[in-house]
Amino acid sequence: MHEKRLPKYLYNSMRKILFRLLLSIGFFCFCFTSYSQKAHDSTLQNATLQNCVQYALKHYPLIQQALLDEQITEHQIKSKLADWFPQINLSANYQDYFQLPSTSFAGSVVKSGTYNNSSIGLSGTQNIFDRDALLASKSANDVRKQIRQTTVNDKIDLAVNVSKAFYDVLLTQKQIDLLDEDIVRLERSLKDSYNQYTDGIVDKTDYKRATISLNNSKAQKKIYTELLKSNLATLKLQMGYPSGSDLELQYDSTQMEKEALIDTIQTVDYNNRIEYQLLLTQKRLQQANLQYNKWSYLPSVSAFGSYNPSFFNSRFSNLYSQDFPYSYAGIQLSLPIFQGTKRIQNIRVAELQVSRVDWDIESAKNNINAQYAQALATYKGYLNDYFALKDNVELAKDVYNTLELQYKSGVKAYLDVITAETDLRNAQSNYTNALYQVLSSKLDVQKALGTVQY
Repeated sequence: MHEKRLPKYLYNSMRKILFRLLLSIGFFCFCFTSYSQKAHDSTLQNATLQNCVQYALKHYPLIQQALLDEQITEHQIKSKLADWFPQINLSANYQDYFQLPSTSFAGSVVKSGTYNNSSIGLSGTQNIFDRDALLASKSANDVRKQIRQTTVNDKIDLAVNVSKAFYDVLLTQKQIDLLDEDIVRLERSLKDSYNQYTDGIVDKTDYKRATISLNNSKAQKKIYTELLKSNLATLKLQMGYPSGSDLELQYDSTQMEKEALIDTIQTVDYNNRIEYQLLLTQKRLQQANLQYNKWSYLPSVSAFGSYNPSFFNSRFSNLYSQDFPYSYAGIQLSLPIFQGTKRIQNIRVAELQVSRVDWDIESAKNNINAQYAQALATYKGYLNDYFALKDNVELAKDVYNTLELQYKSGVKAYLDVITAETDLRNAQSNYTNALYQVLSSKLDVQKALGTVQY
């Protein structure tokens, strides 16, 4: 029995449809994979402080613009240095006379020339000494250094801003966690006071006070919850992070407490500050500008040459049958003899600009010393509060637990419990604030010392 087969044309059509279907599925999978990879790359899966800073350095628009400025500057430098290379030009022309020009010769006016004229010119010049090109050569490295130092300055500012925004988010989250603990305590306290009221042990004042405290804590939590959204939006802005994407911060509280400490006997080294380095680079550029103005008394020297074949014929078809070339080469020297006192004044201006940068450097030293002294004093103040408030938390917990047990036993009034609970909440809140203030002020100390890591 023979098997029934599909017609050949139908079989081929089905193969084409199947091939297109598989191709479409493959293309869809490729696009989906690429989009998923791109989405993965644009978000952080492990949002530690270090990762947030690195993400910001890669995605924050200002840093990307600074990196583009480096590339722009590099091409500008190469454009200036190109003046040292031979400058070669090509020119060509064709001219057709409708009427030949006339000239007077031996008392007669005669026509001269040919109806068709053409010439091709190839010329070149080579700088031997030119103060503009020489300035570009002498200052190229300092110009590159200056733009790179500007980028480093932007990165340091960004690293500090992202770190502080990171701490602000953590502080707000911690305050919400403390309020959650506070609400749990107050709900338990409210339940205890209500039970004692229903048992006739106390009047209704106790559980009403508990209700007031509970409502206050819930209201504060709402405030901090909204503040968290604002602080998180600020952090995303500083990072260049997609506003609609989730950002779950990762941190180790124990490690953060260890990192809060810094050596407070360090001395300022101006060379570590990027602002000081920028001024030193600026001074070298001003000194190069001074030298550039002094070179105005020197001549500009260049070599030149040209080769020009010319073509003349009355008939266009025979125009390029024979050429009549001429060529030459030479050296050109240009030296301004007298320009009033322009060159003297320009040199004086350049000297004053160098002196002005010296005063900028002196001012920067004073500012750096003042910044460090202020940052260190602030840090020490917050660090002292941090250690004192850390002990207060344990004391407040012990007082609260003791008074809560005494209230349940009927020994203490509920007002004492409310006061102890308020003291505990304040102690925890103040300690948390102190910790993040220490971490934030530590950044200011590191920035003043020029030791910020990014």
